[in-house]
Amino acid sequence: MGKKVLMKGNEALAESAIRSGCRFYYGYPITPQTELAEYMAKYLPKAGGTFLQAESEIAAISMVYGTSAAGKRVMTSSSSPGISLKQEGISYLAGSNLPAVIVNVQRGGPGLGGIQPSQSDYFQAVKGGGHGDYHLIVLAPSTVQEMADLTSLAFDLADKYRMQTMILADGTVGQMMEPVELPEQQYDAAAHEGEKPWALKGKGAGKSKFITSLSLSPNELEQWNFNNFDKYRKLEQCEQRSEEFLMDDAEVCIVAFGISARVSRTAIVEARRKGIKAGMIRPITLYPFPKDVLRKAASHVDRFISVELNMGQMIEDVKLAIDCSRPVSLCNRTGGVIVTPEEVLAAIEGGK
Repeated sequence: MGKKVLMKGNEALAESAIRSGCRFYYGYPITPQTELAEYMAKYLPKAGGTFLQAESEIAAISMVYGTSAAGKRVMTSSSSPGISLKQEGISYLAGSNLPAVIVNVQRGGPGLGGIQPSQSDYFQAVKGGGHGDYHLIVLAPSTVQEMADLTSLAFDLADKYRMQTMILADGTVGQMMEPVELPEQQYDAAAHEGEKPWALKGKGAGKSKFITSLSLSPNELEQWNFNNFDKYRKLEQCEQRSEEFLMDDAEVCIVAFGISARVSRTAIVEARRKGIKAGMIRPITLYPFPKDVLRKAASHVDRFISVELNMGQMIEDVKLAIDCSRPVSLCNRTGGVIVTPEEVLAAIEGGK
């Protein structure tokens, strides 16, 4: 075991990105993710990388496109309104099959909203967000340790599938401080050079290459979509990730991610103390959604409760995953208000 250090979630994510071979970062300050950009500004140049505070979120995502096209590991981060501004560029990245890591440390909305934690960007993240038919890989950390661990995974998955990976955190996980063991592994870009034969290397660097998201032939564009959705189906088969808590004999299943899962765990322990067999499935990948484990749980639990910091978004995927075979209710707060263990416990007891 390595030495643990006390870090904010945003800082742990940034340090893990550097250790995972990210050498280019473009962003723009916005609460509650600004510490991430500040950390990259201070430490990325010391690792031989480039930090650039762009003039806007739109400029930042365009810089990500160019750097990824050159075959480099690149990251951008923002919070909810800033991620909305990046959607056109994210769609272009998807249309060009370019890997990148995008971090959203969510705040309340809609509009400018507030600066308190939220999970109301779920739809935007898992349903595409920008124009066209596409998906992002979406990872949802619930601890500072996972802010570090899932960042390393995010870069690996982005390269493996030539996709964009979004780390969908909430403001609480981004701002909280916890002991974290940082990854020791250093990504050696030179060792992986041959794994990106599509990357642009400049004039005279071999066979001419062309990267674009433009396709004027409807048949070609249709085939591009067919091919990509074949990839998404493989992703759904191979990359579903989740954590189960007290699910062996559970009769009530909580489904929650991020800070909502941490709150729910406390409520489940109290429910068990009262004799109620509650458990939890925590999605770690929001896309691909862990449908298989939920479908399995539906064979023995009586009902599901989706705990979210929004007006009810993930609940739709829970219902779809289990083919509406069991009742699914919502326990939620929104606007930057965090659900309490008492509120989750009341939802668990409410169906007795």
